[in-house]
Amino acid sequence: MELQITQRALARIREVAAQEGVDLGQTWLRIAVVPGGCSGLTYELGWDTAPQADDLRSTFDGIQVIIDRRSYLYLQGTTLDFTDGLEGRGFHFINPQAVRTCACGESFGL
Repeated sequence: MELQITQRALARIREVAAQEGVDLGQTWLRIAVVPGGCSGLTYELGWDTAPQADDLRSTFDGIQVIIDRRSYLYLQGTTLDFTDGLEGRGFHFINPQAVRTCACGESFGL
């Protein structure tokens, strides 16, 4: 899978899972791209216990990740990071395919 997840992001995913009582052995992290935001597309992260047959699957340091095939086209080469600095606390997608992004960094366009 041409997606990278930094150690900071993996650590934060584990923290969130623990806070929410999510069993990472039985639950997948779903990463998706959906229409929305001021640039046209936005990222979504969520928990899923029932992957679809055509989902792409991978494991990153024990965290199971699924992405639907349409979203994966937008995510190839992307790195998911977590920051806690001046640019804002939260998950950030570093997507080399994004031609434009909005000022808040929540959406992108190709």
